[in-house]
Amino acid sequence: MSNHDNRPNDLPLPDSQAASEQELQEMVSANDTGARIPHGWQGSVLLGVALLWSLFQLWIASPLPFYDWPVIGSFGIFNDTEVRAIHLAFATFLAFTAYPAFARSSRHRIPVGDMVLSLLAAFAASYIFVFYDQLLSRPGLPNTQDVAVAVAGLVLLLEATRRTLGPPLMIVAMVFLAYSLAGAYMPDIIAHKGIDLEPLINHQWLTTEGVFGIALGVSSSFVFLFVLFGALLDKAGAGNYFIQVAFSLLGHMRGGPAKAAVVSSGLTGLISGSSIANVVTTGTFAAETPIPNHPDDEAGRFYL
Repeated sequence: MSNHDNRPNDLPLPDSQAASEQELQEMVSANDTGARIPHGWQGSVLLGVALLWSLFQLWIASPLPFYDWPVIGSFGIFNDTEVRAIHLAFATFLAFTAYPAFARSSRHRIPVGDMVLSLLAAFAASYIFVFYDQLLSRPGLPNTQDVAVAVAGLVLLLEATRRTLGPPLMIVAMVFLAYSLAGAYMPDIIAHKGIDLEPLINHQWLTTEGVFGIALGVSSSFVFLFVLFGALLDKAGAGNYFIQVAFSLLGHMRGGPAKAAVVSSGLTGLISGSSIANVVTTGTFAAETPIPNHPDDEAGRFYL
């Protein structure tokens, strides 16, 4: 009798085995690159923007901008604030185009509304770059245009956060924004004198203390490059290589498949920050060979 026949009849197949390969890939795609995969020129636009973003990040991370090129000399040099603004502009544009607003929204085309929102979000994010000199000339004194763009930018950023990461993080951000405005009305233990809308907006969007602070600087300088490198490794087959390495080291031990799953999952986490992609890559296999030294023991079979 084959090993497959020895499996108890009441042992259900794992959900990952019952799901089709296409469903698994759609699950990973929805988590990693957005649930929307548009066709035609819209898909080409998304691909082009993502490629342009990657090239921009590689450019600023390299010494090429500081090279004294013949005739033209050095060019393409950006300071930290400008890099953060451009970085966020790319991110918000892709957030509105690659992630649909609702579960029922179209997955194969980008509605006109989302295209408009993506352009507005990209402009608001890059505002500090486009009007850099003007903002330097009046620090702490935003005009009506500055305030309007900053308010729109914060609202659009909250919506982009909801689309990509879900409501919890957006709600946390909104709670702290409300706390900044309504501090004078809070219980004594957490009360403060509060702050008006204009200074809050100026702090959050028009300086390097709020949205364009250290966290965004780390993302634009380091995190993006690690994510890009991990994505390239993953597409090159590093995930399957890690699984094979884990099995070669631990597969012969008692409980080897389980140990190999843990190790391969950890190694895959080095190149992919997606929990769903990690499970699909390392957690959907079944060990069809009984563990050594227990050839007749049904417990030797380990399904993941």
